[in-house]
Amino acid sequence: MMLAARWIAAVPPVFVTVLMLVAIADMLAGVFLRYVMTQVSAVFNLPSIRFFWVEEIGELCLAWMSFVGAAIGIRRGVHFSVQMITDRLPAGARRAVLTAHYLLIAGFGALLAIFGWQVAELNSQSFSPALNLNLRWLYLSSVVGGVLIVLYSAASIADGWRGRWPGVQVPGSPVSGSEAH
Repeated sequence: MMLAARWIAAVPPVFVTVLMLVAIADMLAGVFLRYVMTQVSAVFNLPSIRFFWVEEIGELCLAWMSFVGAAIGIRRGVHFSVQMITDRLPAGARRAVLTAHYLLIAGFGALLAIFGWQVAELNSQSFSPALNLNLRWLYLSSVVGGVLIVLYSAASIADGWRGRWPGVQVPGSPVSGSEAH
């Protein structure tokens, strides 16, 4: 069971890594097509090469990387935070503040998933011009990201109540930050 959970937990970071590689290759292809192949087509009087698909692939990768990556950042505790005050609070108050913090983030994730679903449904009959891809796939990135934010916030609260808040060095805690994951 633990092995399966680790494999499932590894999917989002691997997914974001693959998307990053696709985005890099896409942008390189776009630059090559725009600045090299356009000149080659002009010199040899060949038909121009259409490369409008490059932008659409980049948009898809960016949307999915942003939402899934934001959720990963929440789980690892790497988003910006100011801990000057919370570090000085007693343990019980610190736990309450951090729990409220992650509950607010979970609420944001829930709203993101709900409204993302509505936008995805609203755009389900629209298609991208170059790839003819249903735009629902673009907007489902917010749904997946929102669900992951809720799940990761809940997991962070559970870890925190066991004394391991993600990304927070709590005095007296055995492990904190991303070393626990």
